[in-house]
Amino acid sequence: MPAFTTAACHLEPFVRLVTFNTDRDDPPAGYRIDGVPTLILFHGSKELARGSGARSTGQIVGWVRIHLPAGSI
Repeated sequence: MPAFTTAACHLEPFVRLVTFNTDRDDPPAGYRIDGVPTLILFHGSKELARGSGARSTGQIVGWVRIHLPAGSI
């Protein structure tokens, strides 16, 4: 979780990272969480990218940047 928190600091205010605790709550219908951790990138209400597996801060930031439309960050 420290990598996620640090990545959130790097990406704010252009991108907001949020967490969802699948051990405590059922994921909302439609999110199809197959593995933990799962990253889902939305732009507006449209899903742009999805990936599973642990990542470092740099990998999270890079993943977000390559999947967002140009000029979003």
